[in-house]
Amino acid sequence: MTGNRKDEHVRLATAQHSPERHVTPFDAPGVSQFDEVRFMHHALAGTDRAEVSTRTSFAGLEWQVPLYINAMTGGSEKTGEINRDLAIAARETGLPIATGSMSPYLKDPSTAGTFTPMRREHPDGFVMANINATATAEQARRAVGLIEADALQIHLNTVQETVMPEGDRSFGHWSAGIEKIVTAVEVPVIVKEVGFGLSGRTVEQLVSLGVRVADVAGRGGTNFARIENGRRDHADYAYLEDWGLSTPASLLDARGHGLPLLASGGVRHPLDAARALALGARAVGAAGGFLTVLLDGGVDALVRQITTWLDQLTALMTLLGAHSPAALADCDVLVTGSLREFCQDRGLAMGAAKGDMA
Repeated sequence: MTGNRKDEHVRLATAQHSPERHVTPFDAPGVSQFDEVRFMHHALAGTDRAEVSTRTSFAGLEWQVPLYINAMTGGSEKTGEINRDLAIAARETGLPIATGSMSPYLKDPSTAGTFTPMRREHPDGFVMANINATATAEQARRAVGLIEADALQIHLNTVQETVMPEGDRSFGHWSAGIEKIVTAVEVPVIVKEVGFGLSGRTVEQLVSLGVRVADVAGRGGTNFARIENGRRDHADYAYLEDWGLSTPASLLDARGHGLPLLASGGVRHPLDAARALALGARAVGAAGGFLTVLLDGGVDALVRQITTWLDQLTALMTLLGAHSPAALADCDVLVTGSLREFCQDRGLAMGAAKGDMA
């Protein structure tokens, strides 16, 4: 049953990234709050490309590039093949990578082989295990051990669970569970949303639980409220399909609250990645778009796209005079439109991030 659900998730997720997908006014093609973040052009700001480094560091970790393949799938034969191919692309491009939720493995150890290709195909890379907030400390250790993970993602998905026909309905113990996991595992814990964003208040709570990094994972990419609503007999949760904070809004609300931030959710191209880095992210993740390229064109197509993204992100950094991803936080940006209104309503500073870059 879980394997069928995971295959269904892949089908519905990739459908959202096709031109014919059903959309709401909040995530129609070309509509994104990323477009409301604009770099101020300074014609003499540029530097020499040879002086630009893509290295990024945070929470004691150091990555060669500020891009990563975020959590997607696992648990069925088909999704195991996807994980293998994603890991090959990560190896060929040097990207860190996360497994999808390892709940299927924790429930049924026979599905382990759908997750282990991540480490087998990317033996020297940075690999993140992924579990939900209901996992026990012992299960967290098992997930980390299975793939010799370098970090552990814990995903927060209350909206998805609410819409999911068979989803959880008890969320009150999640904070205590996260704190237990943090103390039980020997790798850094990264808490992420699944597409509805993390607020500053949430990040402050994560600090108190001992979490090392937060991935804001905002609205704008794969929409799990729509996916789960599509699995319901009457699709009666359609009104939750525009729930949550966009990735830029999450970054603006969450920065300065004590944790280094990662950004994912609705990242369409290298310019969006640069925008996220300017707003305080230390690295930027993509999932659904990469998955669609992989399924449409295979591993070689995904490697070409990632290579192009890295090349173009370096070119943008050169144009802006940013010698490192962190230096993008010193670039002048303009915040406009609904995102500007959000900042005003929340009493937030607008513009590039100047602090909280631990």
